Amino acid sequence: MATKRDYYEILGLKKDAIQKDVKSAYRKMALKYHPDKNKAADAEEKFKEINEAYQVLSDTKKRQAYDQFGHSAFSGAGGGAGGNPFAGGHQQGPFTWSYSSSGQNPFGGADFSDPFKIFETFFGGGFGRKRKPRYSLTIDFMDAVKGASKEVEIDGKKRTIKIPAGANDGTRLSFSEFEVSFNVRNHKRFKREGYDLFVDEIIPFTAAATGGKINVQLIDKSLKLKVRAGTKSHTLVRLRGEGVQHLRRRGRGDMYVRLIVDIPAKLSREQKKLLERLKDSGL
Repeated sequence: MATKRDYYEILGLKKDAIQKDVKSAYRKMALKYHPDKNKAADAEEKFKEINEAYQVLSDTKKRQAYDQFGHSAFSGAGGGAGGNPFAGGHQQGPFTWSYSSSGQNPFGGADFSDPFKIFETFFGGGFGRKRKPRYSLTIDFMDAVKGASKEVEIDGKKRTIKIPAGANDGTRLSFSEFEVSFNVRNHKRFKREGYDLFVDEIIPFTAAATGGKINVQLIDKSLKLKVRAGTKSHTLVRLRGEGVQHLRRRGRGDMYVRLIVDIPAKLSREQKKLLERLKDSGL
């Protein structure tokens, strides 16, 4: 699986940076990559990554845990550093909504409860307008990957929310009266990293040794994958263009298949004899 980038590297900091430097670096990076200011295709992902890094490094206890254990300190934690900043709060139908978020204010002065209000202070024009209510909608993994339409009820009115293919945690849609931020559920088979997908496939040790073909289920089709003779366990195979549709441009990410060699725990008497022969032959 792909590893996350180091939080210090994301903010351009050294590990001995003081809190003042952490705040300053976050302010600089967040203003640069804020999606309302930066229209690059990867700006939203970078902005999310920057906020995740700051949520950890700005908190003394979280930073100590990260310095000692790295990203594994937060694996499996509900919400965690990378959780959706808009989740939690009031419940209304399938939505949760709130104007508040945890974390320190890196800009000083007034307490900005909405994480996006900090930018209204530094930018004029549209940033100065009254913020619309922001709702958080939890959606299935495949609906985010493939796109879908969901009928929901907001303030007593039924509305259809069109989920664009390629949506991810934190993807926002703006409507005339409100904004929607998506929370994407995990998938039992696929793992996602940006627009790339990762999947584990267990193969018999005989196939790993002698080679063969296996069926791999992708997002929307099945594919026969060739296994080379002598394949080692945890070998990663890249399938170009079989990942997630890019949200703002053409093309798709890649699919990575990790081949895990299955070593049987129990063998029949005949199987043991065959393996003993192979062992005697020098294999």
